[in-house]
Amino acid sequence: KSSVQTIGEEQIQNPYTELLVLKGHQDIVRFLVQIDDFRFASAGDDGIIFLWNAQTGEKLHELHGHTHKITAIAPFSSSDVAEEKTNLIITASADRTVIVWDCTSGRQVQKVSCFQSTVKCLTVLQRLNVWLSGGSDLCVWNQKLDLLCKTSHLTDAGISALVELPKNCVAAAVGKELIIFRLSASNNGYEGWNILEVKRLVEHQDNISSLVSVNDLTFVTGSHIGELIVWDSLDWTKQASECNFWDSSVHPDVQPEIKLSQSPHETSVQHLTSDEECVFAAVGKGIYVYNLQMKRVIACQRTAHDSSVLHIEKLPNRQLISCSEDGSVRIWELREKQQLPAEPVPTGFFNMWGFGRTNKQANQAAKKMQENTPVYFLELVGDLIGHSSAVQMFLYFGELGLATCSADHLIILWKDGERESSLRSLTLFKKLAQNGDLQLKL
Repeated sequence: KSSVQTIGEEQIQNPYTELLVLKGHQDIVRFLVQIDDFRFASAGDDGIIFLWNAQTGEKLHELHGHTHKITAIAPFSSSDVAEEKTNLIITASADRTVIVWDCTSGRQVQKVSCFQSTVKCLTVLQRLNVWLSGGSDLCVWNQKLDLLCKTSHLTDAGISALVELPKNCVAAAVGKELIIFRLSASNNGYEGWNILEVKRLVEHQDNISSLVSVNDLTFVTGSHIGELIVWDSLDWTKQASECNFWDSSVHPDVQPEIKLSQSPHETSVQHLTSDEECVFAAVGKGIYVYNLQMKRVIACQRTAHDSSVLHIEKLPNRQLISCSEDGSVRIWELREKQQLPAEPVPTGFFNMWGFGRTNKQANQAAKKMQENTPVYFLELVGDLIGHSSAVQMFLYFGELGLATCSADHLIILWKDGERESSLRSLTLFKKLAQNGDLQLKL
């Protein structure tokens, strides 16, 4: 029997009671990126990019140019003084090309085909008006796709993830290592651009699977064997770590599971996100909330889904959303537990030897610490069933709803039923009012 928490049909706190199914892709849809407040792009293994309206579900553009699956996508706003602000997206593909697209017209702006290997990640450094591509090399490009500089060949595995750091630095995940690079540019145009390797961090015991920037002072990495490391973004020192996500003895309030061993798949950190106070980690089938100040896990759901959790996001309120290989999308709320009074520590042994006073002080200190430390838990408040295969990721659009993409080739827009109903009523009322005015005029 599955130990995954379930929820009944009455989902009072789940607003997503309507859905729009968006069709067009012919293969797994792996990526969604937000372009602006109401538009987003989707891409996946069919090599096609679609642009959508998040409110109506209307297909705005269908972008063809790649011949193999999309491996990375990033939005990019141009900041040319002579022109108005233009929304662009950059896509990389297994066909070893990178294309820049104009989101308004849907046309190709530039295409580059000089890569020696597949580009696995793209990162835009908006402040410097450049973007980086990571594969077997780290390359720096300007908006017009002029190559400014590149690193020498790193490894056959190449760069799997990138994150921007302060002082024109980036952290690149290359297998088990984190490599810190610094970008520099002279005042004489683009000829003086340089990218220098400044440090290698080798704390991880297995390949790094996820990276997230918390703020200008902190970033966090996760690995395939369940290691989470908190780093200082300025001097790149290790600040804290957590390696026992799957160990029930570390989380005694969680029901233990009898298992002979943990496979790497069950402990892999698939995705990390942060709200500056906490890091939210998708580890195996579970969700863990790691408090950065306390340096410990404060809440968890070890079996949040039936299969691996692929993506997790913290909403502006106290809610989390997660999606999984099992095809489900779930809404969680981080709540504080009502604590029972602290039990006194048995003092018989200490009193025998005259240590009663010392123990009393220790017991009071322990009681005070327990009272001052809030205990949290994750409660399931919504279950969104609509996809028939693994849900790869999602985008949260606030009051416009939620967009999810899946291996079933579909994108679903989940809508707040009450809001949509009131909008329809308002539209109908306006039409009736207009018709009434028209009849009066006649």
